[in-house]
Amino acid sequence: MPIRAADQIIHKAAWLYYTHGLRQDEVAQRLEISRASVAMYLRRAREMGIVTITTSSELFSDDVLARELEDATGLTTAWIVPEDRQAMDPTAEMPVVAASVFLELINKGERVGVAWGRTVYHIADVMPFADLRGVTVVQLCGNLGAPYSYRPDQCTTEIARRLNAEGINFYAPLVLSSERLAEELRGEPVIREQLAAISDCQLALYSVGGIEEDSHLVKCGALSAQDMHEMGEMGAAGVIAGQLIDRDGRWMDCAHNRRCISADLDSIRAIKKRMLVVQEDNKFEPLIAALKGGFASHLVITTSMARRVLEHWNREGLGKGGSSEA
Repeated sequence: MPIRAADQIIHKAAWLYYTHGLRQDEVAQRLEISRASVAMYLRRAREMGIVTITTSSELFSDDVLARELEDATGLTTAWIVPEDRQAMDPTAEMPVVAASVFLELINKGERVGVAWGRTVYHIADVMPFADLRGVTVVQLCGNLGAPYSYRPDQCTTEIARRLNAEGINFYAPLVLSSERLAEELRGEPVIREQLAAISDCQLALYSVGGIEEDSHLVKCGALSAQDMHEMGEMGAAGVIAGQLIDRDGRWMDCAHNRRCISADLDSIRAIKKRMLVVQEDNKFEPLIAALKGGFASHLVITTSMARRVLEHWNREGLGKGGSSEA
């Protein structure tokens, strides 16, 4: 049932108290109301049955802008984290909202694919503990060198630990030194089976990377800043599971991608629930490319980004599949 405007304050109070663990006086301070009002709202939240993370996340999906974005792009669901509402700091809220949405989307016994990066790492870091034995968390791409933060194995392992689920890591590098070596490694039975099983996942969690000269692929040494600049000149617009995609969301036939040990992008698109989380303002072009490429069925973004995407989608005459309607 949609949240009524009059119930927004109840959901906010429940979100801050039960999800963030704030005391009642802290909730009162954040919402600029009395402590007595907080106690009343929490009591009503319990009576209404909205004290769970699942229902509280409706606060971020019950929005006209979210519905408009879904209608325009063909998304199944969009969750929009406000930047101008009372008590909501998007930097702090984004990973918490994404973690709660992620838990909502998981069913018992499912296989879940997880990528890497700062956004996914922060989601893993705030993921509530749950007992989801029977769920399998699968790493979507090869690994990076030990000094690098936000590694794929870290993200996969931490999410599996939080869910009390089985974790399956890739024991292979993300990028090999030669195309021949990468092709041979993909042919190894263990790696081949892991890559083939990714399309059996029912849910995937990832963000889309940018192609700026300080992007993750550059920082981890997979590409030089000059290489990344040249790939941008060739049409690269974003990164999905370590692989470059062009402005229409298509896999780029380039040396870097051919050296990658990562899920086939068609395998990712075959996953029914593709949860994409984008927080940074500079991810607009990569996000548009990911949406055009069909890499999102479920999206978590900020209000300002949602407005930019909707405006662009309507201006360009893009249909629900990301193609021009002309």
